[in-house]
Amino acid sequence: MRVAFILKGYPRLSETFIAQEIAALERRGLEIQIVSLRRPTDSRRHPVHDEIRAAVLYLPEYLILEPLRVLRSWWKSRKLDTYRQTRSLWMKDLLRDPTPNRVRRFGQALVLAAELPAGVGQLHAHFLHTPASVTRYAAALRGLPWTGSAHAKDIWTLPEWEKREKLASCQWLVTCTRANRDHLAALAPPGRVALVYHGIDLTRFSPKASTKPAIRDGTSAADPVVILSVARLVEKKGTEVLLEALARISPKLHWRFVHAGGGPLKRRLENRASSLGIADRIAWRGALTQDQLLAEYRNADLFALASRIARDGDRDGLPNVLAEAQSQALACVATRVSAIPELVRDGQTGLLVEENDPVALARALEALITNPARRRALGQAGQSRVVESFALDASLEPLARKFGLGPSGANRVLRTA
Repeated sequence: MRVAFILKGYPRLSETFIAQEIAALERRGLEIQIVSLRRPTDSRRHPVHDEIRAAVLYLPEYLILEPLRVLRSWWKSRKLDTYRQTRSLWMKDLLRDPTPNRVRRFGQALVLAAELPAGVGQLHAHFLHTPASVTRYAAALRGLPWTGSAHAKDIWTLPEWEKREKLASCQWLVTCTRANRDHLAALAPPGRVALVYHGIDLTRFSPKASTKPAIRDGTSAADPVVILSVARLVEKKGTEVLLEALARISPKLHWRFVHAGGGPLKRRLENRASSLGIADRIAWRGALTQDQLLAEYRNADLFALASRIARDGDRDGLPNVLAEAQSQALACVATRVSAIPELVRDGQTGLLVEENDPVALARALEALITNPARRRALGQAGQSRVVESFALDASLEPLARKFGLGPSGANRVLRTA
């Protein structure tokens, strides 16, 4: 049986965790068909994307741009015995959410149902919002089971009625943090929601001994402490708070800030850095590939992430970048938001402060800027925790079992026999 993975977009630099999951499941023997709601907007790819064998079906991102394709799909789908019931399901949703987005998702579902490749026996949605809507309608049309993975924004910005109904409709759903699991499990039938951490692929982020200087302590203008952050430039990542904290660090200390990641707030944050008088200490790298990111991790002395809950309720789950940084023995300073404390243990594998508190964040950064020995100790402890508890192979095991795959290694033997 092939499983169709329905994604928002593919490939995407910001969703490495999905690509590494697909590649790992393929290595375990799962036959996958990728279905993408939109085409890529960046020509760059991570190395893991080139390892994925799955074919990709792109649905029309905007129905008006492919009207004949949508019309053909509607004509084919309306002949199905399930069409009237599925249309009624969609109309019920549309009355509660009368938006163009809801219309678009039903149109995409019609195309998916009409063009679903032969042999696909299950649909799996990554994200509980729009991908799960398309998946739910298409699964109903084709009479197939559907499952899902929920992550962050898709959980915390959906209305409760929609979460309840999708959780009642799917066969099972996994999510990547205990906080997410507890929230969704309270809305779902018993046993429907399971915790599966994303995990870090340690073949890509190999925990090699650090070669970066261990003596930087902020006293040398010629050799400043390098602080790294990897985050999309959106509200929930708290980069503005991080800039405020950097501006509060003692002027006697020498540091340089490197930021990786793009996003809609880039110009605003660059202007804010200028107004704070720290723009000349900052390098904005933009979105980077995995290989480029690995080089930044290994060149940095300290990692910082100021995640917070956005005004619309959006928030991080468990940011993969924290585990990536720790895999390289990089000491981390982060906030007590969502599932971050599930990975970073305050005072043991990193330092945690409250969200939206630039004063506390500045104190934590100063404490590690001036103490390279403590940075090394926290970094090594974090690296050990990632290797022991957040390695991809171990994290993937419960998900592989849900897809009906045998123990690690068994499927590879069968595929090469």
